[in-house]
Amino acid sequence: MIRIGLVMLQGARHSHISALESASRETGIDIEVHELRKSSDLESSEPHAIVIPGGESTTMRLTGNDPASSLLPAVFDWIRAYKERPVLGTCAGAILLAEPGDGGEPLVDAKIDRNGFGTQADSFQSRIEATALGREFPGVFIRAPRFIETGDKAQVTAKLDKEVVGVMTHNRMALSFHPELSNDSGFHEWLLLTAEKLEADSK
Repeated sequence: MIRIGLVMLQGARHSHISALESASRETGIDIEVHELRKSSDLESSEPHAIVIPGGESTTMRLTGNDPASSLLPAVFDWIRAYKERPVLGTCAGAILLAEPGDGGEPLVDAKIDRNGFGTQADSFQSRIEATALGREFPGVFIRAPRFIETGDKAQVTAKLDKEVVGVMTHNRMALSFHPELSNDSGFHEWLLLTAEKLEADSK
């Protein structure tokens, strides 16, 4: 059983749950999704992987850093402590991975521009090259951030034409689009398969 911690600060959280359930069916990997609203939820669930959905990154920081929650500091500590465990951050989740804003090092080796693809009115859908999956993927871009620089520790995982729209450092995947809003669970399958392999290798 693979336990997935889903950060419940904002965004299409329930779409991520549906995508994870679809990925579970496709891979045959049994999962438990644990909704993370405060730091104690993270401690009690002991997840094998974490998903950070999109939303509005400023609001997510305010809510997640509030003393009543303290969720984001706990999540960032967990990610740094378990370097190889998989993390999927989408849209604003990708911003938080690139710019945790807690005084610690970035969680993916990339610099990002909030709303770099424009406003809500500039939202679009396009086929992308998902190099992490070895195939095309239906990209949904909504007020999407833009990667403006990738470092030596960043592996490109998705491209829109020649533009980088997905990067990974260790097993932390940051995507500027919303895979959970497509009908393709490929990136969520990657999360489960990576978590399962790590668990098997540790035994």
